[in-house]
Amino acid sequence: MALKGRNQWRFVERLEANVRLALRGAGPFTMRRRAGVLAVFPEGDPGTVLERLRRVPGVSLIHPAIALPRSAEAAVAGAVDLLRGTGARSFAIRPRRRDKRFPVSSQEMAVRAGDAVVRELGLRVDLDSPDAELFIEVDRGEIFVFTERVRGEGGLPVGISGRALVLLSGGIDSPVAAHRAMRRGLRCDFIHFSGRPFTGPESAYKAYGHVARLDRFQGDSRLFVVSFGRAQRSLATAGAGKLQVMAQRRLMVRVAESVARRERAAALVTGDSLGQVASQTLTNLAAVEAAAGLPLMRPLVCWDKSEIVEEARTLGTLEISNLPDEDCCKLFASRLAETRADRRALDRLEELVDAEELVERLADSAELVSPRLG
Repeated sequence: MALKGRNQWRFVERLEANVRLALRGAGPFTMRRRAGVLAVFPEGDPGTVLERLRRVPGVSLIHPAIALPRSAEAAVAGAVDLLRGTGARSFAIRPRRRDKRFPVSSQEMAVRAGDAVVRELGLRVDLDSPDAELFIEVDRGEIFVFTERVRGEGGLPVGISGRALVLLSGGIDSPVAAHRAMRRGLRCDFIHFSGRPFTGPESAYKAYGHVARLDRFQGDSRLFVVSFGRAQRSLATAGAGKLQVMAQRRLMVRVAESVARRERAAALVTGDSLGQVASQTLTNLAAVEAAAGLPLMRPLVCWDKSEIVEEARTLGTLEISNLPDEDCCKLFASRLAETRADRRALDRLEELVDAEELVERLADSAELVSPRLG
């Protein structure tokens, strides 16, 4: 926890709560706060605990460690045991006293442990580029000895930046955008617009799968599903023509805003990437944003498609996105793409369909589900 300043305690408390949520069901454990670290002592399978902690935003590094009694002799013995059988030919000892009251200095601890490793294991000391590094950290209640430094999720603790509602399609981009938002401290709920009754349930199933996958990073995620097909037909009947896709997107944003306000979310998140498709030109992005009364966040706005695909593959959402479904955005859409939507024309179209009444009706109809990863 490298944050400085008087509000650090808020970040630490939020991270502690998130760690407890992440380890729910993983067996009993205790957790103690130290200067700059959290020490977690699991009673169950440490591998399960490690895997869950790796996905907690706000955690930068994880050290699977052995906890030893507070004595130099125990630390030396632990160092020899950990380096035995590693196959390393050279090593370095990296000591640190978090508790300065410990009577043995860091330098002396390194010398004692290093002498024992050389004598008992025959390894060579190399402080610059060793085959293995062994860390000794003296804390208030115990000494931690470890060789592994596991990279964590990084970012900020989920929830420290507030709440947001993610507009989740069945595609590749929006799940990646949601993950980026979580890493900046936003607790995310999700809303999906299905083309029902004119499409099947496949896109809703994919949204459910995406949220279940993303739930690993925050826990207790919620998904709202809106049947949007009849609203799309209303826009088409009113003569939307080339503006059909843009009118749909604006209506989705307004419905999402209504749901977000009810759920006390302070922002919307989309997977838009500038220029990726016709509806995501600068003019069209501005036209959609004009319909939002909450901040509209686009974490991927300057990402290339290849970058988004690679991130989705890493997250495990790509395989879900590639499942077949019926994209509701293509319902009633014109073959001609509108790249510079006229906002006045969109306003007139929304008046024809009584968009305000339609928005509230759609928000009221949103179905709430809470996916879980099996």
